[in-house]
Amino acid sequence: MASSTPPSRAASALAPWAADPLASRGRRHREPPPTPRSEFQRDRDRIVHCTAFRRLEYKTQVFVNHEGDLFRTRLTHSIEVAQIARSIGRGLGLCEDLVEAIALAHDLGHTPFGHAGQDALDACMRTHGGFEHNLQSLRVVDELEQCYGGFDGLNLCFETREGILKHCSRESAAGLGELGARFLERRQPSLEAQVANLADEIAYNNHDVDDGLRSGLIRLEQLDDIDLFAGHRREVERAYPGIAGRRLVHETIRRMINDLVTDLIGETRRRIAAAGPRSIDDVRAAAPLAAFSAPMRERATQLKGFLHVALYRHPRVDEVMARARAVMRRLFEAYAADPSLLPEEHRGRVEALGLRAVADYIAGMTDRFALREYARLTGETAFGPGLPDHP
Repeated sequence: MASSTPPSRAASALAPWAADPLASRGRRHREPPPTPRSEFQRDRDRIVHCTAFRRLEYKTQVFVNHEGDLFRTRLTHSIEVAQIARSIGRGLGLCEDLVEAIALAHDLGHTPFGHAGQDALDACMRTHGGFEHNLQSLRVVDELEQCYGGFDGLNLCFETREGILKHCSRESAAGLGELGARFLERRQPSLEAQVANLADEIAYNNHDVDDGLRSGLIRLEQLDDIDLFAGHRREVERAYPGIAGRRLVHETIRRMINDLVTDLIGETRRRIAAAGPRSIDDVRAAAPLAAFSAPMRERATQLKGFLHVALYRHPRVDEVMARARAVMRRLFEAYAADPSLLPEEHRGRVEALGLRAVADYIAGMTDRFALREYARLTGETAFGPGLPDHP
């Protein structure tokens, strides 16, 4: 892999275990240094300006786009992850630009309709290599974005690509060279990547509570037995007697996020002190260093279990997601049977890549484009009115 700059600490503020933009493992295609920016700043900027990032505005987080204007989308989720990740990164002396780049890019490969869309596309591709959104995010930044004259993709640094690829089967890792080696050798990614992964969890657990309450699918009383929420709710009610509604929810959730972030920084510092890493290579060779304390992990797991049952498996959500899976299957079947239905530039990719090109095209759709295509190809409407969108 080409590297365009000599190894050196980029800034005295970086901890010894942080990723140094002046010591990156480089890009797949050599480029001149991005003065006055750092290498990881360039990565972040390329992600923000790419087409796949803009599409996240109309991709499902939990609620399909038509269900309301105030629910989170993949875009707002990614921005929240980046904010949380930067706060944690700063507290640990990490490279904030790299943390932010990974956080902003982590969902670029997500399908329309969230995990229901991914599951449907994976089923369609089962005999053709399957579909997994982490690998698809890597395909987006390595191949599918068509922005630059000298190469396909965004030509991101190794460290950013390493962080985007959170999960990977051994079979897939074997074909990814240096990037897949850590999955085969059971090594860790950078601390920046570990932090971005946990910031993702903090963001979706907390904003899914917010969106679930806003939608009316979960009620405040259901959260009385969820320790992480109930404890902070009592704290808010003591501080602001009579507080209710959106103010109560917001004040509670902001405290939950702060509690999780503070705990994560503290536990990670403890693990760093115990392991004593002197470089990013030491981080990669160690056990996972970014983590919650055991009591906080228990509370976070309790919250996640509640959301799985009360929100993600709510009959209203199940109904919408069943329709979403049907939309994905019908689109795949139509394009696979007749590639002439695809835009001209994608027909040639089908000739070269087979059904993987069909999966690439569908995965890149927004919710609303997928619904328009479904209506065009079938003459049917997939969804009725959305959920109430309470201000």
